[in-house]
Amino acid sequence: MGQHRVSMDIGGTFTDVISYDEQSGEYRAGKSSTTPQDLTEGVFTALSSLVSEVEDISFLVHGTTQGLNAFLTRRGERVLLLATEGARDQLHIARGPRWKLYDLHYRKPEPLVPLSDIVGIPGRMTFEGEELRPLDEDAVRAAAQRAREEDIRAIAVGYLFSFRHPQHELRTREILREELGDEVTISLSHEAAREWREYERTSSATVEAYTGPVIRRYLSKLEQSLDDKGLAVPLHVMQSSGGILTVDSARERPLQTLLSGPVGGAMGGVALADLLGRQNLICVDMGGTSFDVSLVVNGVPDTSPETTIEGLPLLMPVVNIHTVGAGGGSIAWLESGGLRVGPQSAGANPGPACYGRGGVEPTVTDANLVLGRVDPKWFAGGQMDLDVEAARTAVGALGEQLGLSVEEMAEGICDVANAKMAQAIRTITVARGIEPREFTLVAFGGAGPMHGVFLAEELGIKEVIVPRFPGAFSAWGMLQSSIRSDQSEAFFYRDEDLEPQVMADRLRALGAEVSDFLAHEGVAPKDTVLQFAVDVRYVAQEYTITVPLNDAEEPTTPQFLGGLSERFAKMHDERYGHSNLGAPIELVTLRVTGLGDLGRAQPATQPQQSGALPADRADVVFSGARQSSALLRRSQLGSGASLASPAVVLEETATTVVPPGFTITVDPIGNLILTTEDNS
Repeated sequence: MGQHRVSMDIGGTFTDVISYDEQSGEYRAGKSSTTPQDLTEGVFTALSSLVSEVEDISFLVHGTTQGLNAFLTRRGERVLLLATEGARDQLHIARGPRWKLYDLHYRKPEPLVPLSDIVGIPGRMTFEGEELRPLDEDAVRAAAQRAREEDIRAIAVGYLFSFRHPQHELRTREILREELGDEVTISLSHEAAREWREYERTSSATVEAYTGPVIRRYLSKLEQSLDDKGLAVPLHVMQSSGGILTVDSARERPLQTLLSGPVGGAMGGVALADLLGRQNLICVDMGGTSFDVSLVVNGVPDTSPETTIEGLPLLMPVVNIHTVGAGGGSIAWLESGGLRVGPQSAGANPGPACYGRGGVEPTVTDANLVLGRVDPKWFAGGQMDLDVEAARTAVGALGEQLGLSVEEMAEGICDVANAKMAQAIRTITVARGIEPREFTLVAFGGAGPMHGVFLAEELGIKEVIVPRFPGAFSAWGMLQSSIRSDQSEAFFYRDEDLEPQVMADRLRALGAEVSDFLAHEGVAPKDTVLQFAVDVRYVAQEYTITVPLNDAEEPTTPQFLGGLSERFAKMHDERYGHSNLGAPIELVTLRVTGLGDLGRAQPATQPQQSGALPADRADVVFSGARQSSALLRRSQLGSGASLASPAVVLEETATTVVPPGFTITVDPIGNLILTTEDNS
């Protein structure tokens, strides 16, 4: 058995790997350019810089954006959808958003499956479980024949009320397997999402079928490559919920990994909140292509039982992440005389103009280089030398169109990018009644620490934390995650009709399913924790709030309904600004989450600062003027070190830029704590 706990995070521009030596307690971070033509190349390049032999790995977890990228770029598998006859058009009818009722420019999202690829299958189950019409097995076999003739490799099945009575969907899969074998991906809606709402459930199954083959091929290739190199432990994959699961389970339920790439940073924020005793964090991850925002509220990740991507709903537990196209590689351009930044990105190849790989358009990284905020000789820990003149040429060409100098144009690019990112933070905070000034901002990603303080100034935030290895912080967060399993079940009861023992029995049954899954994933019973919840709404409302329960037996206690109503009213007031305690409520869905501890990397302490800090200086542009700024390596800063801004702190995975007006200190585990001078 090896001694290194390792995590890998593949971004649009760079692939980050972080390792933790369980014997010495040392962390190391590695980085390599992402290789879009074969992502495993970038993974092994970064991995080889940290671990000499793959068999030295004792635990391995991976976050992937393969499925998400296939979904966003519409490069998934062609899907044949089997739906209940008479309800085959629900994917195209969709759900009309009431908040867009008077938006003349609104267009429904384009479904992943055209009407021509949706087949109505006779057969009908009622909500109560009565079979009104038997499944037409000949129609299913005819659909299989069509799939074979047209070489369709993915099939989704979405029948009415299958979330309560899945017999017809299960039999359909048996027939499809008889006809087509195991080479075709089959996604059943009641397995993708065992919840009510036919459209959302069918959408979830369709997305899983559409992206599943892409995810499975990638994971299988990565696993085989690791096995060939001697990996002796299971490969784990991040889930959209913030937990992890084995690669075998990820292939079975690929939908759960759709957002696994960005989630690692949010889980790193949860671990950081626990370590530092700061319960409310805004986590911002600025990479080469995108800017992701997530929240930690009262020490736990901000999550939801459903989400929407590109307008298409998905019923699955997710960490709420708001993403905009603003990264280090985002391209600056003009539209009707106005400056825009992103969402187009130079990516890893050709990359920003300063990379010297043929890129000629100005990017955020080029602008920071022009302003002196990046060391051209020690970018990415010295892996790359940046071409300052190429950056000045690209930025200057854009500046000429606006009558601005190179430096003015560069600051303008950064200001527009900062404004765009600040608005993304407001979307996930202010728009939901959350005051960002009451939070600490955690800046990470390859470009996040360059912009974190500017975002804090824009939002009135007094404290910014730059964690160790910020460019690989998402990978670090994956090392802090637990095995996770989520199960849900429709459970419709008005409060006055509730049968407490029935509810407790169903919660126990769901808990047993979750515990069995965690045991299958290698979690011992003593390391398993179950969390229970129920979706509640006021009678005649449409939308629900997930209310936590103390345990599976709570419904049988005499005070249960009163306590549930109070908790629901409090949460309703926090979310919507009003509540109606005493009004009748309705229970809709039972939920059980299981967390399994497989061990985790411990925080490493930082040696105390000894001696004077280095006195290197550099001219950096802030607010239109070049100012002499401290220039130092982060490795030279020990615990307790303190210095005033302006300053630029260099390290292998990122560069931290601190404009005037902030004080920099280093805490005992190596985080940079940046505070306004009037608040330090």
